[in-house]
This record gives sequence, structure tokens and C-alpha cells, in this order.
Amino acid sequence: MNRKALANVRKAADNNLVLLDEALVASHEFTQLVAELYADASGKFKSGKLITGRVVSKSSDGVLVNIDYKSDGLLANSEFSDFELEKIHVDDQIEVLIDQVEDVDGNVVLSYQKAKSLKAWDRLAELAAADEPVKGIVTHKVKGGLSVDVGIPAFLPGSQVDTARVNNFDQFIGEEVFCKIIKINKRRGNVIVSRRKYLESLRSEEKKSALEILTEGQVIEGVVKNITNYGAFVDVGGIDGLLHITDISWGRIGHPSEVLKVGDKINVKVLSFDKEHEKISLGMKQLASNPWDQIEGMYPVGAVLEGAISNIADYGLFVEVAKGVEGLVHISEVSWTERIHNLQKHFQIGNKIKVMVLAIDKEGGRMRMRLSIKRLDEDPWKVVFDKFTIGDVVEGAITNITDFGIFVQLHDGVDGLVHISDISWTDHVIHPSDRYKKADVLKVVILGIDKDNKRISLGIKQLDRDPWERIEEEFPMGKVVKGTVSKVTSFGAFIRFNSGVEGLVHISEITNKDVESVEGLINVGSEYEFKVVRANKAERKLGLSLRAVTEPEETAKSSVRESSNRNQGGEHYGSSAPVKSDRPERPFERNNERSYDRGGDRSSSDRSSNDRSSDRSSSDRSDRYDKRSNQDSGSRSNRSEQSSSSSSSMRGSLQQALEDHMRDDKK
Repeated sequence: MNRKALANVRKAADNNLVLLDEALVASHEFTQLVAELYADASGKFKSGKLITGRVVSKSSDGVLVNIDYKSDGLLANSEFSDFELEKIHVDDQIEVLIDQVEDVDGNVVLSYQKAKSLKAWDRLAELAAADEPVKGIVTHKVKGGLSVDVGIPAFLPGSQVDTARVNNFDQFIGEEVFCKIIKINKRRGNVIVSRRKYLESLRSEEKKSALEILTEGQVIEGVVKNITNYGAFVDVGGIDGLLHITDISWGRIGHPSEVLKVGDKINVKVLSFDKEHEKISLGMKQLASNPWDQIEGMYPVGAVLEGAISNIADYGLFVEVAKGVEGLVHISEVSWTERIHNLQKHFQIGNKIKVMVLAIDKEGGRMRMRLSIKRLDEDPWKVVFDKFTIGDVVEGAITNITDFGIFVQLHDGVDGLVHISDISWTDHVIHPSDRYKKADVLKVVILGIDKDNKRISLGIKQLDRDPWERIEEEFPMGKVVKGTVSKVTSFGAFIRFNSGVEGLVHISEITNKDVESVEGLINVGSEYEFKVVRANKAERKLGLSLRAVTEPEETAKSSVRESSNRNQGGEHYGSSAPVKSDRPERPFERNNERSYDRGGDRSSSDRSSNDRSSDRSSSDRSDRYDKRSNQDSGSRSNRSEQSSSSSSSMRGSLQQALEDHMRDDKK
């Protein structure tokens, strides 16, 4: 650089220094302004001071807030609840607290939570003193209740959530609620609030207002608050009224929940109002006309209607024949013939059915309609009663078999009963299914008709003649007959004849020997000849003897010994004790009557008329046989005395004894 150029530079520098000195002198006022601004800034931005800022941005790192300071403050997302974070947007104004004016990096440090807490305690103390409600947001569930953010976390007990019991607290999370402060302790940091008290205070005011304006007959809107079995409670402006189940609908409903739900808004009519006791009766059905007013003209008795089954009870069906009009089909009016015990097996709610109107009862406000299903058809029992008479022989199929008899169909839906005792004259039927099957076609005789109870008695055995009516003519005393052993018992054997009649050969009439068992002496299925020793039509008994045919001489001798024993002091008129015979007593003798009931292998309910006749009192028969024995004893004694005085031979004596025995049997 030449000297001229260097001189110019120095000259310019000197000029600038002069200008700079002049500028510094002229900016004294500026310096004061800067000092004032600094003083204001230092007073405004102090640690621990509340300040309002503007949201600049929102990201995963946090919320950036501008407070008009040299730097913006970054609030961490953890400073906000989830609900608060969702509601914050860019350019929103929020209040924060300056935690530090500058950190090590020269940035301002802000706090949202500390700002809320600082403001909240003062505000909560003022609200608690004035008994004013506080607004907060339910953040989450805690043990025993809910946590509510009112600037600081407050506890809302479960019993204080609502006026009614609440089982589901989840429905309140995230909701904005108003509560009364019931306890505050700043030192411990505890705040307890009650939403229930706030609601009760509102209802108290509303209730006073409602009591002033409510009148009977007034139509008002209400909200269903609670539902019970007998009705629903409706809030009609701060006071609850009862909507009884009978006042919900003109038709029948089983439970109020079928029509109403909690929270429903409904119009109701004030039926009665007791201001002193604060009781209100409400009605819903009264808002519409009563459909029963025109029911008699629309549905006369005898009319056939179609309706839908609205309810099924144990005692009948409820059928809705018009809107709000229901009638009852009693269970006895469902079928003429079928005995229905469970209606739900035959019908379902909603089924369309036809019914006949039997009666309409509107007296006393009851409004009832009796309906019938079975009367749509002719009574089949009337057809049967008109068609058949006692003694008619009819044919029908077996519809059912029971242990006491069989049912035979006489007409569609009408069955008659053949009792087990009317199946056979002679056979002992243990169970009808042993002989018959369902759907078998039988001929039967009508034995009885009971119109009152709608029952018909039938018989099968009455188609044939009773073989016991001619028993004494076909089986006279002393006659030898041939029969087949049908059963062997401990006391003898039963013998069946071609006519179906069965007789009994007692163990004492099988052989003259002393035996204790019938086994080996007589076999089931074998055919033998027997001598008739007794036939009784009234008692339906037939006594037989095998020994009189197979061992006639021994039998005759035995009769002589018996006669001799009687003559030597045995049983005679006036004797105090009978003399025992050497052989077992014969059947039908005194104190040894044998029943023809076959060993007790049938129940008493299955006994036929044969069994019932054979069950007569043995004491009555014993009296008759006592008389007969006494008479025989006397006559035999006389004959014995005559025989002993004679000098006839032993052959003559035996012959005479045998004739006496035969003559006694004939008697």
C-alpha cells in the first residue's frame, strides 16, 4: 500500500471514531429505555410466578409454550393428563408457572402442574367456604371410588358418585362432573368431593319448584330413574313419581322392563298428588283411550277371533286379539280330550291361533275376556254319548297300555278303559302288555258310561260267558275229570281245564303219605285225572283230589281211621278240643281254607274279580265249616255206634265207611 492510500485510511478511521463518539453521546436516552425494559422483564419473569403463555407447537417431545421471553418453554407431556393433552391445540392460551428463568442451557423452565396446584388450593378453599360446587374431570378408577382432577387430584367415594347405587364406574371416566367439596386438607394434600350432594341440592331446588306447579290430570315429561317388579319410578322435575305396572299399558305386561328402560324420556299423566307426603301416582296408558270401551260391540260372545299368544302361564294362554286387549284361554279350554299339563310344549309366544269368545267381564274395572280353543270343534264326548249305550259291542285300536289296563279308541280323541280285571274270566293277567300291543284292534263291550266325568268302562271277558256260572253242573261232587297241571306251589297244585277254569288239588289230596313238598309227586304240564271234592260258584273255587283216583283203597281206609278217631273222643258236639288226624288236614276243612290266589305273585291292583271273590273273610267260612264238621261228627258217631254193636266182618265195616265218606262228600 502507498503512502497516499494509507493516509486516506487513517483519515476515514478518524472520522468514524468521531461519529461513534457522537452516537454514544446521543443514545443516553436509549440507554435509560433499555434499563427500564430490563427492569420490567426481570420483574415479570421471576421464578415461582404464574404467567399465561401461548401454545406454539405440540409433539411427542411435549408442548412448546411462548411466554414472550427470549426463549420458549417446553412442557413435557407427563405434565398433562390424557384428557387434557387431547384438548390442547396450537394457539391455545394456558397458564404456567416459571420454575427457572434460565437453566444451564439458557432456556426458561416452565411447569403446568405447579401452576394448576398453586391456583387450585386457593380456589378450592374459597369454594368450600362458600359451599359452591367445583368442576373437574374424572381421570381414572381408584380403590373405593374415582379420581377427579379439580386442579389437583381429588377423591370421589363410590357412595358419593350418584343418588342411586352405581355398579359400573367406567361410565364416568373422562366425563366432566360437578361436585361439592366435603373435605379439604392442604397440609396433607387431601381433597374429598361428592357428586351426590351436588345432585341432591339440584333436586331439592327442582323439587320445590315442581311441588308448586304439579296438579292432578297434568301431562308432564319425565325420565325413568328405576324399574321394579311392580312398576317404574319416573323423575318429573326433581321429584319421583310411581308409574304402577297396571298403569303402563291397557294390555297385559309381565314386567315393566318389557316396555321401559332406565333413562327413557316418557310422557305421563299425574293421576294423584299428595303434596304433604310428596307422593305422586303417574299413568301412561291414560294418555290413550281405553280399547275395552268398544270391546263388547266389536267382539260379541261366540265370535271367532284370531290373535297372537302374548304370554304362557301354568293355568292358560293369554291371547292378544286387539291392541291392548287380551283374553285368557284357560288350560281346561284348550282340548276336549287331551290332558295337557305343560302348555309350553304345545304353544309358543307369538303363535297365531283362532279362539272363540266365551264371556266378557267388565264389572269392577276388571276387564276380562274368556276365550276357548276347543269349542271351535264339536265335543267328541257328546258324539260318543249319543252314539253308544251300555252293552254295545264296539271295535277299536289300543292307544295306550298301563299296568292297570288298556285304553281303546272309540272315536277321534275319545278312549275307553278296559280294566285289567275285565280282560279274562279265568286267567290271572299280571300285565296287559303280556297279551296286547299298541295299535292292536280289539272287540270290547261297553260296561259303563260316566257323562259327568267323561269316562267309559269297557270289557273283553264279557264277550264270553262266565265259565264259573255252570261250575256246579259241569263239575259235580265225586265226578272224575281230566286236567293239566298249570302251576305247582308249596301247598298244592293248580289244574287247568279246557274251559279255562282252574281248580286246586291240595297237598293233602295228592297222596295218602305224609309229605312236605309237592315236588316229584305232580309235574307242571302233565295231565292227570282228579276227583271233584268241592265246587263253589259263589266263591269261584274248585277242589280236587288226586289220591281218591290213584289210591282209592288207601283213601277209603284213611276215611275210616278219621271216622274212628272222631268216635273215640275226637271232635263232636260240645267237645272242647279237636283230636288231630294222622294225615294233613284236607283243604276247605275248618281253619285250613286255601285261597286260589296264585302264590301272591301279582300286586293287589292287578287282581281280577276272581281274586277279590276268593279274598272273603276266612273267619266267615270257618263258621260254616264248623257247623258242617259238627253235623258230620254227630252223624258219624251214630253210625260208628251202630257199626260197633254189629258183628259184621272187617270188609263190611270198610265198605260201610267208604259209603259214609262218599255220602258226606255229596252233602
